[in-house]
Amino acid sequence: MERKILVVDDEPKIVRLVQGYIEQAGYRVITAFDGNGCLQAFRRHNPDLIVLDLMIPAPDGIEVTREIRKESEVPIIMLTARGEESDKLVGLELGADDYIAKPFSPKELVARIRAVLRRAPAAERDASTAIGAPAGTPNAPRGDEQPVVAGGLTLDPVQRKVRCDGAEVELTSYQFDLLAVLVRNPGRVFTRMQLVERLQGHAYEGYERTVDAHMKNIRRALEDDAKQPRFIETVRGVGYRFLAQGG
Repeated sequence: MERKILVVDDEPKIVRLVQGYIEQAGYRVITAFDGNGCLQAFRRHNPDLIVLDLMIPAPDGIEVTREIRKESEVPIIMLTARGEESDKLVGLELGADDYIAKPFSPKELVARIRAVLRRAPAAERDASTAIGAPAGTPNAPRGDEQPVVAGGLTLDPVQRKVRCDGAEVELTSYQFDLLAVLVRNPGRVFTRMQLVERLQGHAYEGYERTVDAHMKNIRRALEDDAKQPRFIETVRGVGYRFLAQGG
């Protein structure tokens, strides 16, 4: 099925440029030029991913991200010309999956789109074939698809769900995958770059900082205190590790 990408920017030249590259990569592109148009297109077309400029008018990209996250976990890649790191981190904390600063390479943007989409579609295909399949059948879950239970946390890679002490936890696709890397390797310390490379296959300059924002969101969802962690420990100057052991 052809994937739909919603591209939102108030500069028509950028929209046309990005649209051309994304369509050459085999995706269908929907466009919008302001916040209201983005929300209308999002609700009408149900895109698989949104490329969203932070500086669009009426409302801006931050407010649009906030509104979309009330309704959907669709992946969002932010475009930003702002130099303030805090602006990018606010967007990530609201649930954006990635950001790329202007001026940017359209080829790099396409690579990031592919990286984000590679994960969720695969999980959906696995879920459609594996859920409910009896053991021993061709569709039975592989070892890396079995639920992982650790210290009150249950991570189901087939259904893409996380439960903490029996209650379901809401995570974005990227947050789920970050947590999965840590949970499957309890006690191992991962640098931020190692986590990025595990999930995307490439490490992009500046992306390490986004890992911190995603980890903050994961901890909030798990009600995990960073100062006295139950699940995720920050190893100062290095990265992160998962504390809880399987049970």
